[in-house]
Amino acid sequence: MSSLPLYSSWLLASASASGSALANLSTVAYLLAGVLFVLSLGGLSAQDSARRGNLLGTIGMLIAVGITTVVGAGGYGPLGAALLGGGLIGAVLAARVAMTSMPELVAILHSFVGLAAVLVGIASYLDPGELLSPVEARIHEVEIFVGVFIGAITFTGSLIAFGKLRGQIRSKPLLLPGRHYLNLAMLAVTVFLGMRFVGAPTLAAQNELLIMTGLAGVLGIHLVMAIGGADMPVVVSMLNSYSGWAAAAAGFMLNNDLLIITGALVGSSGAILSYIMCRAMNRSIANVIFGGFGADEGAAPAKRDKDGKDGKDQKVQSVTAADTADLMREAKSVIVVPGYGMAVAHAQYPLYEVAQILRSRGCSVRFAIHPVAGRLPGHMNVLLAEAKVPYDIVLEMDEINADFPETDVVLVIGANDIVNPGALDDAASPIYGMPVLEVWKAKTCVVMKRSMASGYAGVENPLFFHPATRMLFGDAKKNVDAILDALRQKNSQPPAE
Repeated sequence: MSSLPLYSSWLLASASASGSALANLSTVAYLLAGVLFVLSLGGLSAQDSARRGNLLGTIGMLIAVGITTVVGAGGYGPLGAALLGGGLIGAVLAARVAMTSMPELVAILHSFVGLAAVLVGIASYLDPGELLSPVEARIHEVEIFVGVFIGAITFTGSLIAFGKLRGQIRSKPLLLPGRHYLNLAMLAVTVFLGMRFVGAPTLAAQNELLIMTGLAGVLGIHLVMAIGGADMPVVVSMLNSYSGWAAAAAGFMLNNDLLIITGALVGSSGAILSYIMCRAMNRSIANVIFGGFGADEGAAPAKRDKDGKDGKDQKVQSVTAADTADLMREAKSVIVVPGYGMAVAHAQYPLYEVAQILRSRGCSVRFAIHPVAGRLPGHMNVLLAEAKVPYDIVLEMDEINADFPETDVVLVIGANDIVNPGALDDAASPIYGMPVLEVWKAKTCVVMKRSMASGYAGVENPLFFHPATRMLFGDAKKNVDAILDALRQKNSQPPAE
């Protein structure tokens, strides 16, 4: 009998040592994963290191999931089913999604993060898991309330962004009368509910938490519905920031250092990206969130002259693919400006071959990228990289804008708002003051579009009637294929002196 206490003490000591070892292992693993995430962001900052950055982030996530499985799992069966199911769904989506649908995928993934933060917050309130001192309990309640609030806004806002990007919700902003006062009223009610929630007896403020969750969801819907199509790239990066802060809040609720680090990285980087994109549009984040503009995408704008009168006398100069091929073949300098229309038509692949033929003839070919081109930050860069366009000929707006006056031919493929001269000289334009690619300064500008319809912002574009502009109507890929065929047929001829 006397040996039982000694044996029990040995078991307790062994369990304590084992638990301490696992805790130390998880700390080291979380630290390593956090470092890998930081290095991943650094790698993603440049095109030539993006692949390495993506790999480092993947390794960091595998380490994080693996150590969490070992240390924190309560039941390996349900956890294994969740990992297997989620992994299969993610693999299928990643394999099937087209690059044109990537913005929608990113938006819906943000909604998952927001929903996870909401569920974690509510679960953490219902079952704190450990006894907390009064001060710790108040802090934990603040974490729960703020985390659920951010998560609910992220969830519903991302769903609306998904619908707009997918075309299931019109791009025109929903501008309700007194919408700002409505937002302030919902925010005021949320603060009032927060004051009642924090400090309330245990499990006595469930109604306040649930009502706030519903209000935050409505606020997220209203905020994104009021944002116009031209601002969707900023919305995606902004929701990315929200999802990061939601993840950080979940980390505080779960006492998980890695979630806090990762969420802070995502939240801060998303906020910085939103600021950079707003600066590229000469607008503030507050103006994007609360001052949405834009008509229905694809609406044909009324033609007006420089005095604002009806522009029936304005003439559009159209060209054929063969004419465009001749212009490019004779040019010594060509700049290509891609837009979302190129992504939809998958024209980047034949476009790469066009660039290769022209470069083999001694022509300087470069690609000009506007920060908000497409529906996602960096959308055009990814598409061109997918087509193996060399990184060194893909330049940002600030790097190439001064070169348009010395350029022989500019080929605009499916871009609209980012090449609108009204942004510089029409004070009545909704996008006035937005820096744009000044393609009209080139000797010849060929604009490739299906029709004269407006772009995603629904803003009229005087570029189509500019004396230096030639319109090439039709599907972008078919036209680029035709240009490629014409260049191949004449490639055996010597370049012009």
